[in-house]
Amino acid sequence: RQVAKLTPAEWSYRNRRLHRLLSSVERPGCRMDSSSLRSRLVHSTFLLYHGLLVMKFLCFPIIVLLLHGPPLFGQESQLLPRADDIEIGIPYRDAAGLNEYAKQKCRLDIHRPADVSNAPVIVWFHGGGLTKGEKSVPKALMNQGVIVVAAGYRLSPEVKSSVCIEDAAAVVAWTIRNIGNYGGSTDKIFVSGHSAGGYLTSMIGLDPSWLAKHDLKTSQIAGLISFSGQAVTHFTTRAERGIPDTRPIIDEFAPLFHVRNDAPSILLITGDRNKELLGRYEENAYLWRMLKEVKHPDAELFELQGFDHGGMAEPAFPLLLKFVRQH
Repeated sequence: RQVAKLTPAEWSYRNRRLHRLLSSVERPGCRMDSSSLRSRLVHSTFLLYHGLLVMKFLCFPIIVLLLHGPPLFGQESQLLPRADDIEIGIPYRDAAGLNEYAKQKCRLDIHRPADVSNAPVIVWFHGGGLTKGEKSVPKALMNQGVIVVAAGYRLSPEVKSSVCIEDAAAVVAWTIRNIGNYGGSTDKIFVSGHSAGGYLTSMIGLDPSWLAKHDLKTSQIAGLISFSGQAVTHFTTRAERGIPDTRPIIDEFAPLFHVRNDAPSILLITGDRNKELLGRYEENAYLWRMLKEVKHPDAELFELQGFDHGGMAEPAFPLLLKFVRQH
């Protein structure tokens, strides 16, 4: 009954039919009576049921051993593709002089394809208005032949918003100096992020002073890809000064303040202008226009129709990957 998955009523019905069948086999030429045949069938069913149980518990560990055990005959198993390597919580700042909060936040994760060599690298900064958010590797960037460095950074109000930019620059500096040890190409380091992460991306790539503190140049970045980042001074920076988010300003903490024609290649992506946050499309359109005015050779702007600030990220990832492959 357990093997056949029958209900009690179904089993009782089948049992009555079997009894009538066994009772009818006592006829001339039959080699066994109904009692012997019934005994033989019950014994066979018992062996079948317990044989299935034994196979179940023996086959499972054998399958696990084949899939995840040591190579057979000196060669690697080809039953499953090798998973990407992930390293979590790598500190990118010297711990000396850092408080516990800084030691916790100033870490990065690296996601890379197995056995990769000289691969493009995407440094990814999360969003959250410079006040919240955690580092994470976007699923859309996994298994794409690129190494992803997902970075955390200190947040306001624990620190001033300028410290967020300092941490982001330290992440890029660490990547330039160390990513070769993880199979990444130091000639193909791209910086990207969504919202606040897009703002950090533009600040690091357009204002050379942040990387200069690490004796590095923005020319060592292959490209900047900002997902709906602010181009004026960030609203959290303005809030620290008591300025409302509806009053835009452009100062040294605005990507627009640092427009220049020798900045890295740049891709600006926003959501629909009618669905975006406070003029986010218009800020980026103005940044793109000013880059064109100074004769920047490689600046692009995309507006993703129908998508709001949060929803624009998913359709933007294919544009990011295309940009990386073209550069």
